[in-house]
Amino acid sequence: SHTSHDFTNPLTLLNASAQQGGVESGTRRKVKRLLSFQRYCHDSRLLRGLVPCAPGSLHFLDDDYLGQAAHMLSKVGTWNFDIFLFDRLTNGNSLVTLMCHLFNVYDLVHHFQLDMVKLHRFLGMVQEDYHSHNPYHNAVHAADVTQAMYCYLKEPRLAEQLSPLDVFLGLMAAAAHDVDHPGVNQPFLIKTKHHLASLYQNTSVLESHHWRSTVGMLRESGLLSHLQDIEQQLGSLILATDISRQNEFLLTFREHLDNQDLDLQLASHRHFILQIALKCADVCNPCRVWELSRQWSERVCEEFYRQGDLERQFDLEISPLCNQQADSVPAVQIGFISYIAEPLFEEWQRFTEPSALSRTMLGHLHKNKACWSSRRCAPSSPGTRTDSPDEEPGPEAGDEEGEDTP
Repeated sequence: SHTSHDFTNPLTLLNASAQQGGVESGTRRKVKRLLSFQRYCHDSRLLRGLVPCAPGSLHFLDDDYLGQAAHMLSKVGTWNFDIFLFDRLTNGNSLVTLMCHLFNVYDLVHHFQLDMVKLHRFLGMVQEDYHSHNPYHNAVHAADVTQAMYCYLKEPRLAEQLSPLDVFLGLMAAAAHDVDHPGVNQPFLIKTKHHLASLYQNTSVLESHHWRSTVGMLRESGLLSHLQDIEQQLGSLILATDISRQNEFLLTFREHLDNQDLDLQLASHRHFILQIALKCADVCNPCRVWELSRQWSERVCEEFYRQGDLERQFDLEISPLCNQQADSVPAVQIGFISYIAEPLFEEWQRFTEPSALSRTMLGHLHKNKACWSSRRCAPSSPGTRTDSPDEEPGPEAGDEEGEDTP
């Protein structure tokens, strides 16, 4: 029958669809996923996770890239991990590769009896549903947040208390927390009367969409069909990344620390700390070494400016931070560090009592803030790039891989 195509052969499907006058967008997406999935399955050994002692895990790449990617993963728990380099070494598959490796590190596949094919299908779908044309909210950001989350899960105050479910939820939420992000913010969706804004009643619009998209992919992959209550807990974590709820979480966190009443034996308290850890991971760019931090700063501002250009094009009021003529990168970053990052990471340092990593992060944050301040005062046109991408790093120019803590 002309209506039943062989879905094991993407080319057959594409040809049949073309004869019928084109491919529906949903079908095209499935074809892309299928092609991508088959490439992973047949051309790599990623399903077993990439480990340093198995340089063949990415053998569809050049051997030199393989060795470098494997070497990088052997240091995936260090804070100066260069996710941009890792993404290039894995041919744009940093999120899938990193998640497979971390699931391997924690033995989560065995613990939760996960089907490897379903897991890889799900991770491929998540990576695919990030918009690669977004300067900031893309799969590399998701991989960066996941790597930061791994560093936080290893914090001495947390590591011994966490259950396998906590780790599983933390990594999954980090990987999927911005999936299908449109590259514009919630106020833009509301004022343009976007269907997502009305669907979620103008409340945590993007975060709700990220969560429900993740649930859709989980159900489509069948990955967690044998596990209960995962969807709601994932939702609770992803919804916590709504920046408009920053003060709500920060005040609760501060209150717990002031009262010294956090009991990590309690599942509810561990879940709250996972929410805080994800919030930290999501906004940790100012806490990275300057060369990495600067790249993220330029990317997020470029995304803001693109939204501002859209608003100007459609004769809408330009949103705060989105006017390239008025909002310079240094000014945006100094405001973000002062009002969002600094207060959060100061409390996180208190929570870690303080750890070597939290000291390192705050050290970078203060240096980066000073660096942006000096650039703000320097005579340059607003909204322009602060450095060329190849320029030597600033305050941390002496840092080498492995010298950073922990």
